Amino acid sequence: MGMVVEVTSGVMATLRREADRAAPQECCGLLLGCGEPGGIGRIDTAMPAANVSDQPRLRFEIDPVVLLAAHKAAREDGPKVLGYYHSHPLGHLVPSATDCEHSTGDLRIWAIIAGGQVAFWRDSGKGFVELTCRMVEECPADHIKTK
Repeated sequence: MGMVVEVTSGVMATLRREADRAAPQECCGLLLGCGEPGGIGRIDTAMPAANVSDQPRLRFEIDPVVLLAAHKAAREDGPKVLGYYHSHPLGHLVPSATDCEHSTGDLRIWAIIAGGQVAFWRDSGKGFVELTCRMVEECPADHIKTK
């Protein structure tokens, strides 16, 4: 049994919508939720970010402003940054050679969207390991922390 990641249907819908919207360029963004890197995570939010790569049809680079803000919010009791997502407009659901070059082994989750499908991977440090995705219900609104 491989590692499992829990994902809400809302996140799945956002990922597909963002990929469609960005095509033929790659969309990208952050996967937010609860859990710890390396453990079973629950992704509650897909936060779109600008793809600031100079070759957005071929690769992605998440807007560093969005990334820094999300990490700062996580330190202040906000949702954790569990990973990243991006699309392969003409490609496959597996990490590309470019993705593998950017692997850091930080155990974060990578979601890849291609052809209307979504696959989840963990950056293991020895390449990417495919995760099993389990759909879960949206959190009731009263459980979400508000400030």
